[in-house]
Amino acid sequence: MRLLLVEDDIQLAESLTEILEAQHYVVDTVKDGEAGWCQMQLMDYDLTLLDVTLPYLDGIQLCQRLRSRGYELPVLMLTARDTSQDKVRGLDSGADAYMVKPFDLSELLAQIRALLRRGNSHSSVMLSWENLSLDPSTYEVSYDQQPLRLTPKEFSILELLMRNGRRVLSRAFILESLWSMKRPPDEETVKAHIKSLRNKLKTSGAPKTLIETVHGVGYRLQGP
Repeated sequence: MRLLLVEDDIQLAESLTEILEAQHYVVDTVKDGEAGWCQMQLMDYDLTLLDVTLPYLDGIQLCQRLRSRGYELPVLMLTARDTSQDKVRGLDSGADAYMVKPFDLSELLAQIRALLRRGNSHSSVMLSWENLSLDPSTYEVSYDQQPLRLTPKEFSILELLMRNGRRVLSRAFILESLWSMKRPPDEETVKAHIKSLRNKLKTSGAPKTLIETVHGVGYRLQGP
């Protein structure tokens, strides 16, 4: 899942990004409303966390622009303004939820999960490929009922492959899908993660060709 955080408080943005990435989300961060608008036109996001008080274009105006242009992605508004009137303005501008700073992190994460389920009903469905099973809601993976211990990025790569089946995914596509645009590694990083993932699958009894390399193109799952 790819999230856009529009927040001008640098320290808060960095803390939230670290927390969200630990939950397997890919997070892009911008510091003002106009930059947020530009970013939303560049990338497809599953959800945006939007501060209300922003330079150039505030959160209310940005949300109104999104809805007037037909954008339906979930918007979770984050603000220090806590009056009923402020909340009404935020929700009437098109926000799906409204949280007041300082907020409880567990509540924030639960709200994000709820909005993502609402916008992507397929996202929490158990995935399977032959004897391989992956549960997006619990981050559990098993092969032939034997659990696999994967790093967050290995899990994300495997989930991406399972969601795309026999479609070949290039390294560039994997990078774009699973890494922040501000800190993208080179394609050799994808190759290293694939190698580690293959080794763990093989140790669990999976065929070493389960993740197939299509030379000069990318990777896909081999099977049914």
